Amino acid sequence: MFEIGFLGTRAPFFMDLVTLIVALLPLLVAGAIALARHKRYKLHAFVQIFIFAFTIIVFTYFEVGVRMAGGFNALMNGSSISHNYAFFVLMLHIAIAIATLIIWFITLIRVKRFLVLGIHKKLGQISFVGIVLTSLSGIWVYLLLFVY
Repeated sequence: MFEIGFLGTRAPFFMDLVTLIVALLPLLVAGAIALARHKRYKLHAFVQIFIFAFTIIVFTYFEVGVRMAGGFNALMNGSSISHNYAFFVLMLHIAIAIATLIIWFITLIRVKRFLVLGIHKKLGQISFVGIVLTSLSGIWVYLLLFVY
């Protein structure tokens, strides 16, 4: 878990793995959305639930890794970026990620009610934008901690 990762930076393996998954997450979700556009609603629902559950597992793995590695300050060692700037970007990333997870979760569990109300698609779009922003900000944090 804490060996040097595979992306060629000083990041530990778990950070490289999580960053790769987070970078691919918008593509996976876009694939699930494409299923709905092609009227494959049951498969769309299954894939969305699977991706969400997988995301929660990856998030848990990430959190355990960060705690065991000594937290943000320990991971910040070796970066030439200002601590305050990196911390601000991290807080922005966390805010986007938490809001996105909440909206995505509510969209999944209230799907039938939201379909009747006609807001499922809109909440799905909001979730997708949040997933893209979470991915981009997560990559930004990774770059600040382990590249610059």
